[in-house]
Amino acid sequence: MKSSSQEHQAIEERRRASKMEKVPMTAGGYAALTEELRRRQQEDRPRIIQQISEARAHGDLSENAEYHAAKEAQSLNEGRIAELEDKLSRAEVIDVSKLSGSTIKFGATVTVVDEDTEEEKAYQIVGESEADVKSGRVSLTSPIARALIGKKAGDTVEVKTPGGGKSYEILKVAFV
Repeated sequence: MKSSSQEHQAIEERRRASKMEKVPMTAGGYAALTEELRRRQQEDRPRIIQQISEARAHGDLSENAEYHAAKEAQSLNEGRIAELEDKLSRAEVIDVSKLSGSTIKFGATVTVVDEDTEEEKAYQIVGESEADVKSGRVSLTSPIARALIGKKAGDTVEVKTPGGGKSYEILKVAFV
């Protein structure tokens, strides 16, 4: 049985290892994160600092709702800036246009048909930070992406979703 300090040490080692993991993303996803970081640092940060300054001028800070709201906004913005800097520093940008093949992997755009409803859907497999199901971009770690990885056109996959199991036939694999 491990001692408490051994368990703590193992947890810390896993945490450090996960912090160093590369984060796969497309060039578009990298550009979007870079733009958000720029906006938060160069536009939002100065605006929030100005709001704090103006709220301070109103006097008693203990009952100043504007001041507390601005400080909260500052905390959230600075937290997101740190998160973006971390993701960008660990980014592994994958140029999807240089990928090819018939096997589904990161960056692939996969057209599938739901075997129950006959509805066709197209999904691009992207990094976690750029996933947006409504736009057809699913995270590499999502249930559907995990089921599709390694498969080819003509294969059938079973996907376990929160709403139950779904069965899809893979119609097409493309790298665009």
